[in-house]
Amino acid sequence: MYALLLPGVYAPQDDTALLAEALADEPRTPGAQVLDVGTGSGALALVAARRGAEVTAVDISWRAVWTARLNARLSRLPVRIHHGNLFDPVRERSFDLILANPPYVPAPDTRRGPRGKRRAWDAGHDGRLVLDRICRDSPPLLRPGGVLLIVHSALSGPGRTLDRLRTAGLKASVVRRHWIAFGPVLRSRRDWLRERGLLPADEGADEADEKEELVVVRGERPL
Repeated sequence: MYALLLPGVYAPQDDTALLAEALADEPRTPGAQVLDVGTGSGALALVAARRGAEVTAVDISWRAVWTARLNARLSRLPVRIHHGNLFDPVRERSFDLILANPPYVPAPDTRRGPRGKRRAWDAGHDGRLVLDRICRDSPPLLRPGGVLLIVHSALSGPGRTLDRLRTAGLKASVVRRHWIAFGPVLRSRRDWLRERGLLPADEGADEADEKEELVVVRGERPL
């Protein structure tokens, strides 16, 4: 899943790969309308386009938009890429599949909101600054039988994601799980996460063995 990156654009990582695996489990439907919201480098949009879908991608970062457009051109894939805040550029459309790899890392300083490259991962005290908006705003954009696939950390409350999607009328479940070693962001916030009860308060734990669970939640709009 290699992609060219401009400085400050989120690089495809384990969460991107896990969401791509969940996408591979979905039936191939040539011409399906797919939205990749928060596309970053465009890696997932390109995966969907290679499956024969008609793909639209959105990102709030102009650097991400330019990066995704460059990768689409280099890959010779016809992905429409818009600059905008989540679903704002596509409010009047509907989709067969929505992909989302939003910011989901709990962050201690939320007074001014995330800045710069941290917008790609920081998501408020509970990690749900963007997740809750996706859970609220994506279901009305799904066609009957349409599917939402969203990846995030177990630290950000998968149960809350399931509850919100079910409240919105979707059939929702966790379809993928994967454990990864802490990256530099979580390592730097280890003590704060323990204070908030998001990590076990085990002072004797081997820091090298600390891991984070990633999940993919699938929501489907009934026919």
